[in-house]
Amino acid sequence: MYAVCVTLTLKPGKADEFMPLMLENARISLRDEPDCHQFSVATNSQEPEAVFLYELYSDSAAFDAHLTSAHFRAFDTATNDLVAERTVHTWDRVLK
Repeated sequence: MYAVCVTLTLKPGKADEFMPLMLENARISLRDEPDCHQFSVATNSQEPEAVFLYELYSDSAAFDAHLTSAHFRAFDTATNDLVAERTVHTWDRVLK
């Protein structure tokens, strides 16, 4: 398994616009990408501009396929101006 952890900081006041797009991207990823096993979206009520993503794929190639998918590219374009900062960490080994 290949884990992806993303921390996003949204621009002030953009959470209400961003979240429906984020949740739709997660839903489509799980529905249409057979190698996407988990796509969790977490927020913090104390920090409304903070968003944390935990994604689990079969391997790094599956994550690369996610990044080139039409739905992700559309999401990325639609939300690019809503995000102030993005940090991505990947983990190539998930122990059970």
